[in-house]
Amino acid sequence: MIKITFAIGIMMLSLPFSVSANDGLVRYESHYSVKETADRFESTAKDKGFTLFARVDHQKNAENVGLDLRPTEVIVFGSPKVGTLLMQCAQSSAIDLPQKVLISKDEDNKVWLSYNNPDYLMKRHSIQNCSAVVEKISSVLNGLAKATVGR
Repeated sequence: MIKITFAIGIMMLSLPFSVSANDGLVRYESHYSVKETADRFESTAKDKGFTLFARVDHQKNAENVGLDLRPTEVIVFGSPKVGTLLMQCAQSSAIDLPQKVLISKDEDNKVWLSYNNPDYLMKRHSIQNCSAVVEKISSVLNGLAKATVGR
């Protein structure tokens, strides 16, 4: 029994997915560069019919003012069909919309795709009686992330 538990633990640790309840982010490890991960996300989101509002290259912006920053990009995207439903549940959620993904390289040279955990947003905005909307958003974000970082 100990061997099975240990093996399951090792398998769980090797998954390129982690949720951090402390900071409200969902993270997926990518085996691609930051740029390629961002390109893949952008393409996947467009293919799924999402509107892409902006792509911010924070590293380039830092370089433009003489500062160093590891590769860091943010993509702002969304769908009024889904976002409006969340805002109808709690209008204050508009501050967190459209959705954003962060693609960044950490100090260990690992690339991560991160986004706000919809459960965190539910708590942040005291959203009640909208679990179906939040589950849909979670499912969509999860699908986009997995399609982006998958091999």
